[in-house]
Amino acid sequence: MLLHKIISKNTLLTVAAAVLIAGCSTAPEKQYQDPLEGFNRKVYDFNEVVDKYVLKPVAQGYKFVTPDPVEERVHNFFVNLLYPTVFINSFLQGKHDEGFQGLNRFVFNSTLGLGGIHDVASDMGLKPTEEDFGQTFAKWGFGSGPYIVVPILGGYTMRDGIGDIAALPTNPGYWVQDSDVKLGLMIGVTVDRSAQLLEARKLVNGDKYLFVRDAYLQRRRHLIADGEAPEEDPFLND
Repeated sequence: MLLHKIISKNTLLTVAAAVLIAGCSTAPEKQYQDPLEGFNRKVYDFNEVVDKYVLKPVAQGYKFVTPDPVEERVHNFFVNLLYPTVFINSFLQGKHDEGFQGLNRFVFNSTLGLGGIHDVASDMGLKPTEEDFGQTFAKWGFGSGPYIVVPILGGYTMRDGIGDIAALPTNPGYWVQDSDVKLGLMIGVTVDRSAQLLEARKLVNGDKYLFVRDAYLQRRRHLIADGEAPEEDPFLND
């Protein structure tokens, strides 16, 4: 459980950086209500301290001692480990072609790619996609609910938080019985994601809380709409 949730925390930072890199530096089209903003800001500040004094230094040390080819293969392994969530949600959303492509991608990378360390599926034309239970619930008509920042784990909409809980059984690491292996996976994926985001962190500026929140919500709407202009979500103000 902790493994999957920490991944979601780092995904928040990825979202913020990705939006800025893509040129989305202007304010989102819609200003979302944030009824828990006072509480959220306090938790966000706490998470920033943890990131500054724990996650970031560890990630910097990892990048310093790890050759780039090794770092890339470690990253590929963790991406592949979590890929069942992607193709399962493709099927749940009725995207059967995408689902079978994702399933084949996972199988080929897990076997020919030696556990995913080599991304042979992309070389075969099986490109990665982004699907999760939060997107699936949105497609099924569930509202997003309020935005909330959780200690250590970062920001979610209520819908995405419930989606992350629903995704736990689709994560192969969830079924590992050995506690030492689970701990190793948790530490490994956390360090890997933190290392991937070292440069992206520098791009988050201004009121960092607002930037991260709005970028996260805008990115989620983009994913739910499959890159098309999303229709208004009547539940965003709940």
